[in-house]
Amino acid sequence: MNTIRIIILILISTNVFSQNKQFFYEYKFIRDSTNVKNLEKEIMVLNIGNNKSEFYSFEKYKSDSTLNADSKKGIFSMPPNIKMNKDRVVRDINTQKIEFITPLEPYRYSVSQNIDLKWNILAEFNNILGYDVQKATTEFGGRKWIAWFAKEIPIQSGPYKFFGLPGLILKIEDLHKSHIFELKGIKATKGDFNYPYVNNYKDVKVTYPKYVKIYKNFRKNPMAGSVGAFPDQTDANGVFHSGNEIFREFEKIALERLKKDNNIIELDLLKQ
Repeated sequence: MNTIRIIILILISTNVFSQNKQFFYEYKFIRDSTNVKNLEKEIMVLNIGNNKSEFYSFEKYKSDSTLNADSKKGIFSMPPNIKMNKDRVVRDINTQKIEFITPLEPYRYSVSQNIDLKWNILAEFNNILGYDVQKATTEFGGRKWIAWFAKEIPIQSGPYKFFGLPGLILKIEDLHKSHIFELKGIKATKGDFNYPYVNNYKDVKVTYPKYVKIYKNFRKNPMAGSVGAFPDQTDANGVFHSGNEIFREFEKIALERLKKDNNIIELDLLKQ
């Protein structure tokens, strides 16, 4: 993370008004509402091109770039064993339509979604990274959000699925500060941006209502896609384990992990 901080400090001085831009946000979030002291952090990137924006994890991008390059060389490699945000948001900057790309084992869903955010712009002002910003509020995903946008950067985009203000969103947080995105640096880029494709999931396109059903079913039964995938095995100590026994153990671990992931950014998805 120290290296990333140094890079971001350098990026702040980059010319903001170039043709293509990358905006680096620090994403702070509380994954488990029963453990609010455990505040996690990750660097996210908002890539702005001529016709679309893409929002993704910096670490995930680096990992996928390496996997993609290795694959082209015929090398099979594994991603690093670290926590990374695996979601990606692609938006046509001329419309309100987004494509939400998210993996739920063993599938990678491409979710078509139309979002119409109702913003309330307030006469409150602040300063972030030397830019004058104005306050705005909205409701999305079962949360109330507070945003600060800069008219000086005339881009109607922001982190995650937030957009539609008369200037770039430099900071946005929910009312309880469980999820906070704050701009830390800007970089001018050249040429078209293409996110590296990694063929490690089965790709499926779905509508948003369909995805909601899939996600809720996944929360209840996260191992449904792996039924029958575990063969009988004998461990190093000579103890026999049936495939069903192994499956149940993995299922228990998955359910425990989801139990602690109870403070997701779109709380509406957890409603029955």
